Amino acid sequence: MDTHGGIDEPLLLDLPERLQTQRLTIRPPLPGDGPAVNEAIVETIDALRKWMPWATPTPSVAESEAWCRKSYADFLARRQLPLLMFLREDGTFVGSGGIPRLDWKVPRFEIGYWVRRRFEGQGYVTEAVAEMTRFAFQTLSARRVEIHTDDRNARSWRLAERLGFRLEGVHRNDERSPDGTLRDTRVYAMTELE
Repeated sequence: MDTHGGIDEPLLLDLPERLQTQRLTIRPPLPGDGPAVNEAIVETIDALRKWMPWATPTPSVAESEAWCRKSYADFLARRQLPLLMFLREDGTFVGSGGIPRLDWKVPRFEIGYWVRRRFEGQGYVTEAVAEMTRFAFQTLSARRVEIHTDDRNARSWRLAERLGFRLEGVHRNDERSPDGTLRDTRVYAMTELE
């Protein structure tokens, strides 16, 4: 930590290899995860295209594998902290999440997530985001954790509210949706575990 509470050298942080919840194992992407990630993307592509710019066009297995390898390198370098969710009981890939945007000087972190179609509505993402939030505060010494979501994505912003994140505002016309239209973004934040 620096004298103001930020992290001087994130590379020196010893991070756990995996996080465990009641039903999930959460860990960084590893080489070889590409086929499972791609299978889930293909299964969920219609929902993903609505919210995720990277889902158009549908990535190939090779592109998903390249993403896993780059993401693992980003995790090791502490540029981003991408995480994958797997069922503890049998290792089935459930979805992806993590901390794509971070500011080590505050420290401040933004959590993102998506879930495979067959696991929607079963509480897996809520469970994972709760654990990622705990990880950000307890392991990364977060002073602030955020969730940004399209105002039209009620499932996403309701998850943030369910976990105790507070709506700080709606940024109007601040980004383009994957379909090219302007979107309003809800910004939720938590400044300590509640």
